[in-house]
Amino acid sequence: MTKTNHFHTSHWGTFTAEVEDGRLTGVQPFSKDTDPSPIMYSMIDAVYDESRVLKPMIRKGWLDKKSINHRQKRGTDPFISVPWDEALDIVANEIERVRSDHGNSSIFGGSYGWSSAGRFHHAKTQLQRFLGTVGGFTGQVHTYSIAAGYAILPYILGSAQAAMAEATTWDSIVENSELFVAFGGVPMKNTQVTSGGPGQHVASDYLKKAIKSGVKFVNISPIRDDTADFLNAEWLPLRPNTDVALMLALAHTLYDEGLADEVFLDKYCVGYEKFKRYLNGEDDGQIKNAEWASSICEIGSLEIKTLARRMASKRTIINTNWSLQRGDHGEQPFWMTVVLAAMIGQIGLPGGGFGFGYGSMGNIGNPRQPIPTPMLSAGTNPCDSWIPVARISDMLLNPGTEYDFDGKKRNYPDIKLIYWCGGNPFHHHQDLNRLVEAWRKPETIIVNEPWWTATAKFSDIVLPSTTTLERNDIGATSRDRFILAMEQTIDPLGEARHDYDIFCELAKRMGTELEFTEGRNESDWLRHIYNRSRQRAAEHDLTMPSFESFWKKGHIEIPKPREPYVILSDFRADPNLFPLPTESGKIEIFSKIIDSYGYEDCIGHPVWLEPVEWLGGKEIKDFPLHMISNQPKTRLHGQMDNGKISRESKINQREPVWIHPDDAKERNLSSGDIARLFNLRGEILAGIVVTNEVRKGVVQLSTGAWYDPESPDTENSLDKHGNPNVLTIDKGTSRLGQGPSAHSTLIQIEKFNGPLPPLTAFKPPIILEK
Repeated sequence: MTKTNHFHTSHWGTFTAEVEDGRLTGVQPFSKDTDPSPIMYSMIDAVYDESRVLKPMIRKGWLDKKSINHRQKRGTDPFISVPWDEALDIVANEIERVRSDHGNSSIFGGSYGWSSAGRFHHAKTQLQRFLGTVGGFTGQVHTYSIAAGYAILPYILGSAQAAMAEATTWDSIVENSELFVAFGGVPMKNTQVTSGGPGQHVASDYLKKAIKSGVKFVNISPIRDDTADFLNAEWLPLRPNTDVALMLALAHTLYDEGLADEVFLDKYCVGYEKFKRYLNGEDDGQIKNAEWASSICEIGSLEIKTLARRMASKRTIINTNWSLQRGDHGEQPFWMTVVLAAMIGQIGLPGGGFGFGYGSMGNIGNPRQPIPTPMLSAGTNPCDSWIPVARISDMLLNPGTEYDFDGKKRNYPDIKLIYWCGGNPFHHHQDLNRLVEAWRKPETIIVNEPWWTATAKFSDIVLPSTTTLERNDIGATSRDRFILAMEQTIDPLGEARHDYDIFCELAKRMGTELEFTEGRNESDWLRHIYNRSRQRAAEHDLTMPSFESFWKKGHIEIPKPREPYVILSDFRADPNLFPLPTESGKIEIFSKIIDSYGYEDCIGHPVWLEPVEWLGGKEIKDFPLHMISNQPKTRLHGQMDNGKISRESKINQREPVWIHPDDAKERNLSSGDIARLFNLRGEILAGIVVTNEVRKGVVQLSTGAWYDPESPDTENSLDKHGNPNVLTIDKGTSRLGQGPSAHSTLIQIEKFNGPLPPLTAFKPPIILEK
């Protein structure tokens, strides 16, 4: 028996892989990680799961092409295995046909950045680099995670970096904060994950230090579990999507009781007078006071006023979780967060002001590292065509249609070919039945994929790609203190190939091999991107070891910064010397630019707008429960859903849904029951968990259960597994941001009494030999 150990990392943490006779048998967390994620243990069985794609596959109906109706068979057709050379020839010829007949904008380069922590074998980068060499593609801007936030923050602060790259560091909060007010909580489950691979999980350690230093926490969320028990947080269980009404009432209390910092507002902000007219109801007749907000968010008016007074009297940091901007009008809570913090007047002070996303990912609150991250360039896209990331179904269903986005009018391209690599839209997009309809429009859909996800099953050509464990790479992120070697752990399964090698072969067939590879193989590229970072580090008097020394040791540990970072501290110290890159150089409480767009769903200052679906709307007559589809505890998005940790969390193989005892009693539901969740968009099955962790009228169902329709070729088929995106609404947050509005979803629940259909999410499709 031969035993070997291999250092590696993932989005959920760093580990040593234990291999016996070429087979992965165990993982051991990195010794420097005090709070490792259990998700890593799912890799042991997921990499060998029966859902692995082992050979190049082409859908039978696409290969036969007897009629255009073959597209309706996506998701049900058998696949035919073909040799690699034949598959590559077919793909190259199809790309060339489409670009020649319809232009490069008819090719959608769909991908998402989460497939691997490796910065070279980064699927999205590899795909876009390749497509860029053959004339370009239609791409995407922003992310499903934080699209509305990324759209609105540049108008308020001059940059979207406050949402991710720039945040007051945890040590400043520990040392200086007295009150941490968390809209959407600080969910510890989300801190398991960092894009690029964390060497350490530090959020829990810092939060425990904060408690010891006397910081008090307030959890403003429909879900108690959004803050850890050890935080002892005060829980204000408001109605979902009503945070802005609550923030406005807090702001009104500050104004009404003379607690607003008028000096700060005058010196560092513009537009407060216009906003104040709205706050006082001077134009619409409605004062936005605590009594008004109480009827909307169902938090007592005295509680609201008391919280406002505490926030004004303490060193307070306001944290708004990314989840808030994934509801209808998601731009508003981010904007109102900044306005509320400005009225308190502590922006730029240690432990004060605002933050976005503490608890949304593991690296928010970590110091930014001075050493540049090694990564592959995606090159340039010669084709000036793109869409807001969450508008994919709109694009496929409505080619040529005009739409608004970020102050401009654009038209959706007419997509003939989709090439998807490193992502699963049947996980992260909304209203999956609508996506199924849209997915049948293009002539050809190609994916590189290690597993038979729903995206692969609904495609035409599936090329088997390796997992992160089957290749060498470098893991790193700008807010983690480690650069990490990722040693190949096992040989590729079946005939799987690296995405890079697949695109090398396609580029060779299309005459762009040298442009794509620059004459380098995997090993050459790893040295190149590492040495490029090493050179840039040296320019800043920072020393990195040789590549050989780095690879042998397995990691570089970067010293902690000596001083905490405080967002906008320079601006506060001297707004003339360090103006914000906004139109005014100041914080924009009122934006003339946004106001000029004339958007009724995103006017020139933050406002309360009723969501398309919420517990105060007329839809509750038929769909009286608000579903929160938050991030899962047992996997990353849909990754590792086929692994041990996620599978063990299921109830009779279905995704668990949390429901309040009163709501369960009304429906005769008990923990362990299988229930049917439904609305006009679809229906799914899930396993019941009765708990007081959610407020009455709210259910919680995590995203990430692999989509598993009972009859894929039937309209609005029952999803057997519990994917909440069958039920979520596919609507842009506003004409400004066009982000996803998944958290504005109403449903009904009833007990499922019929025969339980077998789960097939992790089963491969029917495969025929050619």
